[in-house]
Amino acid sequence: MMLERFSLGIGDRFGRQGAAQLRAFQRAAEKGLTLVPVWNKSNREHNLVGTRPQATRDAAEAAVRTAGWTGSYHVDADHIGLKTVEGFLGCSDFFTIDVADFLGVSSSAAPVEAFVTSMQSFAGTLKIPGIDRPFVVTDEMLTTFGQRYALAVHEAGKVYRRIAQARGTDGFIAEVSVDEAADPQSPVELFFLLAALAYEGAAVQTIAPKFSGSFFKGIDYVGNPAAFAREFEDDLHVVAYAIQTFDLPSSLKLSVHSGSDKFSLYPLIGAAVRRQNAGLHLKTAGTTWLEEAAGLAASGGEGLAVAQTIYQQAYERIDEFCAPYAAVVQIDRARLPLPSEVWGWSAANFAAALRHDQSSAQYNSNLRQLVHVGFKAAAELGDRYFAALEGAEAVVGEGVTTNLWDRHIRPLYGL
Repeated sequence: MMLERFSLGIGDRFGRQGAAQLRAFQRAAEKGLTLVPVWNKSNREHNLVGTRPQATRDAAEAAVRTAGWTGSYHVDADHIGLKTVEGFLGCSDFFTIDVADFLGVSSSAAPVEAFVTSMQSFAGTLKIPGIDRPFVVTDEMLTTFGQRYALAVHEAGKVYRRIAQARGTDGFIAEVSVDEAADPQSPVELFFLLAALAYEGAAVQTIAPKFSGSFFKGIDYVGNPAAFAREFEDDLHVVAYAIQTFDLPSSLKLSVHSGSDKFSLYPLIGAAVRRQNAGLHLKTAGTTWLEEAAGLAASGGEGLAVAQTIYQQAYERIDEFCAPYAAVVQIDRARLPLPSEVWGWSAANFAAALRHDQSSAQYNSNLRQLVHVGFKAAAELGDRYFAALEGAEAVVGEGVTTNLWDRHIRPLYGL
């Protein structure tokens, strides 16, 4: 199974917006862009809302039927490890292997020494086509890399082999995620990470490195876009060279995690991908949940009341809701409105505060991040939440489609 050149991880916390999401992909197809949807939902999110992995597959297939989608699509077991993969084996065909817990954890000397020995052909000066500066590779550098990544790569290999055992080597797409490392990977580190994965026998098709700057949930990139663009361009060259050097799948591409709403980066990413004729996988799952909440608020009446209730719960339980996402949210609590204030807002005011329109004086990135991690409050409302969604279906659906199409797909792919 090969992943197509361009794919978008779309996710859906409650499995209700698949057809609305696909309308954005259909608009892309009308413009001549083949863009593949990948519904992703992590074990953590399933636990928080009380669903099972099969629910994501069922929702995706229902959306495909409803929208009349005839293209490819995939279902991603997002951020899984050996302890959580079993429940996804029968219903997912894309697996994001997350080894964050093993990064920097010291390994025994033997695997580090084996890695250093296996990479001796690259010792000295390493030149990667397209990158104008050579890299000096020493045993010390390789040993440091091995100490940092050896255990994580070995763990990725174990998860990969378990999936292959269950689905066959051609029955799935594998991604490895190291975006939660303490520090960004340099281009030469990314090269040796891909080398180590190939050495481990993990035929990954996407790799999610940690880039410079901050990728917080649901808001724009925080950092230097020009520096990111140089780094991203170098990483594309690394991926192309690694494919040739290590006989990795030709579909191997960069994956950008927490990729939704990174508006300042989309033109830069798109230009680099087109320049190098490369592929791209970008994950945007959280933006659909936020648009769902904004659409509820904009619909007024019960929809607004439900959105206000979710905000109040998130405000009162902020530590609980933020804990699972501590590394990817940055909320200034002093800039959060009090729930009593939000209860007095109109439908238009709440929607304007939540929607990611940076030209709006009412937009509040802190409120947006808090609602992003507050979906558990919606799950706890149960039937009341879903009834409100049904009542606001037209408003919510249009918002989901417009958000993906106008704010994400069009600027990313220059449409």
